[in-house]
Amino acid sequence: MPLYEFACRKCEHTFEELVFGSEKVVCPKCASAKLERLMSVPARPQSVAASGDLPMACNSDGPPCGPRCSRFS
Repeated sequence: MPLYEFACRKCEHTFEELVFGSEKVVCPKCASAKLERLMSVPARPQSVAASGDLPMACNSDGPPCGPRCSRFS
């Protein structure tokens, strides 16, 4: 889903919004269209071990699902 983070230039409110195509976005607090799209960083999964390894259990009979797949040799 195209989820973007915005900051309103009028009231300085920050918010997230789903935006599809050329859909116009307005601030939910003051209805201003003067917005700045912010750079957002995806959150790290909470199940990640301290070493940073992502455990992947694969129960498929097909090819390995990626470099961290438990069946990857």
